[in-house]
Formats: sequence, C-alpha cells, structure tokens
Amino acid sequence: MQFFQSNNSLIAKHRNETVLIQAWGKDALRVRATQSARFCGADNALETAPAKYTAEVQITAKEAVIRNGLISCVFHNGGHMEFYRGSQRILKEYYRDWGGANEHSPSLRLCAREFKPVSGSDYEITMRFEANEGEKIFGMGQYQQPNLDLKGCVLELAQRNSQISIPFYLSNKGYGFLWNNAGIGQVCFGANYTQWHSKLSEELDYWITAADTPKELMHNYTEVTGRAPVFPENAMGLWQCKLRYRTQEEVLEVAREYKRRGIALDIIVIDFFHWIRQGDWSFDPEYWPDPQAMMDELKEMGTRCMVSIWPTVDKKSVNFREMWEKGLLVRTERGSAQCFDFQGDTVIYDAFHPDARAFIWEKAKENYFRYGIDTFWLDEAEPEYSSYDFEHYRYHSGAALKISNSYPLYHAKAFYDGLKASGRNDIVNLLRCAWVGSQKYAAVVWSGDIKSNFAALRDQLSAGLNIGMAGIPWWTSDTGGFYGDVRDAHFNELLIRWFQFSTFCPVLRMHGNRGPYDTPNLSNLDYGGGFSPTGRPNELWSYGEEVYEILKKYLDIRLGMKDYIKSVMAEASENGSPVIRTLFYEFPRDTACWDIDDQYMFGPKYLVAPVLTQGMTERTVYLPHGHWRSIHDDTVYSGEQTITVPAPLEIIPVYEKLG
Repeated sequence: MQFFQSNNSLIAKHRNETVLIQAWGKDALRVRATQSARFCGADNALETAPAKYTAEVQITAKEAVIRNGLISCVFHNGGHMEFYRGSQRILKEYYRDWGGANEHSPSLRLCAREFKPVSGSDYEITMRFEANEGEKIFGMGQYQQPNLDLKGCVLELAQRNSQISIPFYLSNKGYGFLWNNAGIGQVCFGANYTQWHSKLSEELDYWITAADTPKELMHNYTEVTGRAPVFPENAMGLWQCKLRYRTQEEVLEVAREYKRRGIALDIIVIDFFHWIRQGDWSFDPEYWPDPQAMMDELKEMGTRCMVSIWPTVDKKSVNFREMWEKGLLVRTERGSAQCFDFQGDTVIYDAFHPDARAFIWEKAKENYFRYGIDTFWLDEAEPEYSSYDFEHYRYHSGAALKISNSYPLYHAKAFYDGLKASGRNDIVNLLRCAWVGSQKYAAVVWSGDIKSNFAALRDQLSAGLNIGMAGIPWWTSDTGGFYGDVRDAHFNELLIRWFQFSTFCPVLRMHGNRGPYDTPNLSNLDYGGGFSPTGRPNELWSYGEEVYEILKKYLDIRLGMKDYIKSVMAEASENGSPVIRTLFYEFPRDTACWDIDDQYMFGPKYLVAPVLTQGMTERTVYLPHGHWRSIHDDTVYSGEQTITVPAPLEIIPVYEKLG
C-alpha cells in the first residue's frame, strides 16, 4: 500500500485501485475509489467543498490517518479503512482475507470495495461495512413501509411512483453517511454487515460526517448538498386539489365557494389533461377559454393557481417533432421509442439535457406563466416508466442505470431556474420525487399515489419523517389517500384523521381520486381536456356537515399558527432541520425517544401523536423532559412519562412544550 499527501487530501494506491480521501465540509470526509487511470471529476450530489475546512494527514509505515475536525479515517496498510468520531469508532469496512489481518475466517475472502467490470470504464460496484451493534438508522428518502428505523431493511435505490431514493442516513452512533451515487442499486442494512450496491458506476464515492447530535449532522449534510429557500407565506395555508377540475368554471366555482364561506384558500390546483395531448403544455381552449380572466379573479381572491405538468410527450403532440429532431427526449436502447403508455404513446423529455430544460420552461412560460400562473405541479417526476427496465433507457448525460435517480432534481431545477430568471422569489413547486439536493430548488415533495386506508396513513408518518432526515423539509401527502371510494363506511373517519395529521405537516393539501367513478366524461374523443375521467368532489364541505366542522376547526388551528410555521420554515432554510421531525431530533439524550415511531415533533415546540388506527378513541403518548400543555384543554403534564389520553374523532393529541 502506498500513501501520499496532496494538499488537503490523502491518496492511497494499491495494485489497480486509487483511493482519494478529502476534507469536505464541517467534520466530514469524502471518499472516492477508482480502478481507472483518473477520477471522473464529478461532484454528483455535493456542492463545492467549503475551503475553510483543512485536513490533517499523518503517514506512517503501518497506516495513514486523515482528520477533519471531529471525524478521522484510519487507512491501514492492509487496505481497509476505519472511521472515528473523536475516539469512538463509528464505521469500519467489512473485509475477509487470507492475510489474517482481521479476527474472522481468513478463508472467506471478501473485499470491502469490490469492482466488477461492465464495459469500458464502468463497473458494478459493491461496498461493505461492518454492522454496529445496537445501531439505529434513519433517512434514505421515502419508502412505503411503517419502518422508521431502517436497520434490518433492504432498500432499492431507484425512483418509482411513491418511492423516493435519497441515499443519506443518520445513525444513533453519531454519524451521517451519503452514498454519493445516482445510479440504480440496492442497500442492505443487515445485522451482519451493511452492503451498498451500484449496478453501473465509474467509481466508488461516498461522504461521511460526524457530530454529537442529529441536528448538527443535518447541518453538516445540508451545508454541502444545499438547503431549501424561504418558504412562501402565501402557501402555508390550504391547498385545494382533486382528480380533476376539468374546466375553468369548475375551478372558479370552487374558489368562489371558499370565499363565500370566508375560508382562506392559498392554492388551487389544476390537474392533468387540461391539455389536448401530453407534451403540449398548454390549456385546451375548449374548456379553458380565458385563462387570463380566470387568473385575474383568483388573484383578486388571494389564491394562487398551480397547474400540472407531466414530463411525457405524446407522439401526436405539437412539440414532439421538434423535440425529437433536437434530441431533447429520453432515448430507448432498443426497439420502439416509447417510455410511458398511459393515455397516449409517449416519450419522456430529457431533464438532464440543458436545452430540454430550457425548452419545457419556455413552453410553461408562454402558456401558463404569462397569465400569472407561477407554481407548478411536476407530476411523474421519477420519471414514471411503463416498465422500470432502467437498462433500456439513456439520457443526455449517460445511461439510466448510472444516473437515473437524479432525474427529479434536474426536473425541479428546470422550473426553479426559469421562475428565478423571470423575477419570482416566492417559488414553490410540487413534485412526486426527489434526490439529494432537490430541496434547494423549492421542491415540495408529496408521497405519490397511495391507497386510502389506515395502513397507508401509518406508512406516511414514517415516510415523512425519514425523507425529512434525508434533507427534504417540504413534504406532504394526499390527505385521505389517493385511491379511495367515498362509499366506504370508514372513509370519513380516515379523512378526518388524515387531515388532522396534515394540519401539522409542512403543507396541508387536499387531494384524491374519489370514487365511485361514474361521472361521465365531457367528450367522447380519445384526446383533449374532456377525454379523461374525474373523481367525486373533494372540498372541505364535500363530506357532510359533521366532517366539514372538524376539518374547518383544524384549518383554523393551522392558520392561527402561521407565525410559528414561518419560524420553523426559516429554521429549515438556515440549518437544514426538517419541519416534521422525530422525537430524538429534539431530545437526542432521551433514549426512549429513539424508540418511538408513532409520534413526532412539528418544529421544536409541538409534539403530535396522530391517530393511525381505525376506531381508536384513546392512545398513549410519551412526553419527553419538560412541561407540556394540551392544545385542546390546556392541561399541563410533566415530561419523562407516558400518559393515556382520550382521542375521540374530533381530537388529535397535540402538546405544546412550555418554557
């Protein structure tokens, strides 16, 4: 093993492998390894390393050590690495060899860093680390499962509808880890070892930071990947949406009814097939004859308008031929040039191509923004493929297997950059997917097309908390779930419980595809704004007076918290803290808080204990250190105890931390 110091870096060489370790942010190191002649030079998810952090490097005959503040890496002459937070070892490479340098079987022979050639300079890469006893792992984006602690989980590193891969986690052992790779793969957080796998990469690349608290870890992580801008005040209240408002008059009538009832409506959403064909990115004039008049009236009511934009381009779209000729569409490696077949024969625009990003924004600017529409619903942002055969697709920047997970980041960037260049500062767009750093492009991420049942509601709590710890503070879900039938005997109960949860989420948004699906289409054609079906009404008053009164009560609670929500959103911009956060994020020294997965903090001040089970009318609540006041009856409780409290249908247990 040969060790070298080069400026702020440690370089190790052995046979065909070169390893480069650098100080990269506060108390953080970036590790890269290659079997090529040189490193590819891509920063991937990392922004430029702050120059103020300088590494200390020491090289001896037995090992080399690189230290940056609280974190250090010991690189042994035998070829394996260990990482320390101060004097505590936090991570160690998993390897077995003939040399007997470890205490385990020398006959097993497993490399920690494994490169299998695929083609040219590309490799199938596997990285293994020893498991830490008693470790708890959080973050990694959004997966549809109830597991908050991800130890023991196997996670696909791929974007799908309702699944969001953001490969950063933080550990109760005092470190955070970023797999700095946008390729398709898998991670196994096993009890015996942790294994990261990438199907196609040029080199191994990861980043690790150490700190004493989760909040400090999030600060370090978002310092090098970016933070959300200031959240717009005019989007902190109610967002109204359904599948789907089909005409200009339908949108205006809903907004007028909210005004008649004296209910502030921040955003109303126009969903898909307000266009003629996918990829037109414009209104169908038959059903939207005067967008300017619509926007003038909405603006007078104080309501912003959001429109849905899909990345799909129908081959009969007015824009297809130009985009095809200019190479602005995703390529297929063989066979037909088709990516998605929902309501059309479509290809997906290539968000990796800067000219494609400019093209889609110019269409949005011409056909929406000029009327005053300044917020966009970037649906299907994974992007969604009819078949997730990633080896079948290729982008401007390379093979989908190698980079596809970062597609939603570049899609968000297209609209953020366009709005910014057009003079907007109150930017907020809604996306169904994200990657590391999407937060800096004003992305509200929602949890996708999920079922309307209590199991799905339970999953959303873990999903929202974990994506927050992956760096995305602006998150929401379809209140009531997406797929649901209002004839279900328990639907109203579910909607109320979900709305109560959404009240104490970053964004409160009504949406759903409400059955029964018996509303006739506006047109018998197989294209245009009258072609696609719609769901039942989904406004606050759509479910009867009893439901309306409860929903209205919680909307009023949220509106009364606007100044507090502003402060929480400001904290997200300043240090990367999630808006909804685990109990241990605020109380890291309380060991009980690391085990609780059915409560959360809404910012630093409010503890929320959502009702996640059908028929539940009371629940237990753990209160950490301090004194806590119920927001419903002003009862004050001492902390460090578990209480049992009533939770009738109109009550979600919420407690304000005093002092």
